[in-house]
Amino acid sequence: MTYDDVLIVGSGVAALQLAALLSKNINVRVITKSKVRNANSYLAQGGIAVALGKQDHPSKHFIDTLKAGRFYNNEESVRAIVNEAPALIREIFTKGSVFDKDQNGEMLLGMEGAHSEKRIVHSGGDATGKNVVEYLISQLKENVKIEEDLFAYELIIKENRCIGVKGKKPDGEIQAYYGNHVILATGGCGQLYTYTSNAETVTGDGIAMAYLAGAEIVDMEFNQFHPTLLYIDGETRGLVSEAVRGEGAILVTDDGTPIMEGVHPLKDLAPRHVVSQKIYEYVSKGVNIYLDIRCIPNFTKRFPTITEICTENGVDLSQGRIPVVPGSHFLMGGIKTDLIGRTSIDGLFAIGEASCTGLHGANRLASNSLLEGLYQGKKLSEWINEAPLKPLTAEPEKISDSFLQKRANLPELKTLQNNMMARVGIVRNSEMLIKQKNWLAQFKVNEMTNLDGYTSQDIERAFMVLVAELITDSALERTESRGGHYRNDYPFEDDRNWIKQTISHIRKREGEKDHEQIQTIFAT
Repeated sequence: MTYDDVLIVGSGVAALQLAALLSKNINVRVITKSKVRNANSYLAQGGIAVALGKQDHPSKHFIDTLKAGRFYNNEESVRAIVNEAPALIREIFTKGSVFDKDQNGEMLLGMEGAHSEKRIVHSGGDATGKNVVEYLISQLKENVKIEEDLFAYELIIKENRCIGVKGKKPDGEIQAYYGNHVILATGGCGQLYTYTSNAETVTGDGIAMAYLAGAEIVDMEFNQFHPTLLYIDGETRGLVSEAVRGEGAILVTDDGTPIMEGVHPLKDLAPRHVVSQKIYEYVSKGVNIYLDIRCIPNFTKRFPTITEICTENGVDLSQGRIPVVPGSHFLMGGIKTDLIGRTSIDGLFAIGEASCTGLHGANRLASNSLLEGLYQGKKLSEWINEAPLKPLTAEPEKISDSFLQKRANLPELKTLQNNMMARVGIVRNSEMLIKQKNWLAQFKVNEMTNLDGYTSQDIERAFMVLVAELITDSALERTESRGGHYRNDYPFEDDRNWIKQTISHIRKREGEKDHEQIQTIFAT
């Protein structure tokens, strides 16, 4: 049993930014289910969106974010984050040599889809996430302890306040961790789908834990599918950044026919849901799609990470074409929070992709994700640094005696992923969603109580089924198409009825009454 001032679950940009900026007199513990560098943030290629150009302004960044999000965004969140972005990124630029520079020593700005100006700062060409994470790790002080290979699986709630989390070590040993402030920074749930850009650890754990503890979970139907994942022999092998299209690459068929002509004014740089749906339309008919990169000079120098991924998988870049397919990339919904990460449960916070501040609306604007994580980490650190610390008086959590004796009825991973891709993927409809809802119901994960007795593998799989249920239910409920949520039986946006959140059923805690599923008007 351990006590800390701040307990952070996860090790991406949001988590590390928070840990690095907390006062050195605050005891901080970061726990992560794998290694500290095994996170989506580390894999991020594209960059960070920030209005720094002479012709740019945060107001333009604001409008682009709303357009990409199909005007479903929380405007207060958007305005606060894009206005803070220039100072936030300049601060990192000043402290460390992180971002690529132009010939004048200023930050080099790139273009990505749905942006009206060049405003993407990169690092190492296409290694932005990796370099930002390394920078943040270098900023950690002695007050920060990191525990790797620890699977957090249950929030500890006492008197309607979150005071800790239980975790399992690789050998199955259970450890309870306590903190004055408990922060979930566990990322999204990309591994629910066959094709994904996400790290293998990103299975929706934090969202599932928050849901089971009674926190509000919102907008789970809004999943962004990145248009261009490297596609070899029926499998995805890595992300091909949108920055490649920003440099001029176009999507073509086997015979070289451009597929985005006449589809959207921005063509290959249209919002991600538009591009993904068009690629899916071709792929579902058996037509191969490629990124034609012949117009990009010095491709290998500009995109060294992508070059390495392609070379490792046998793609001959001298031919000028990269085979691609859309895959699960980012969750716009998640644990409902305010701008600094406060949830509906006292003492529990969520930041990064696990949270939903309303910044992204129905579809995330490219390169706004790392920005949001950096913003939330900074703002929450400022709040905690100023908040008075309250000593914990909790009794030690009792650990079940049924250690690793339970067995769960759960689907095979590939079956779950394939069914989610086919039925709750890029194109959805009532028939497929109901079919998936009924299929998921047979596993009865809501009846899995006292998780101490299950293996980490079974708990993780149960969390995936649970989050799949949340996505499926929300997708079935939203009878319109908007951003990352496309239903061919309701193909149009319905502003009159659907500018409102879908709030998932809130699981009751002991002693509480059942909550009905509710919908609330989303402030815009």
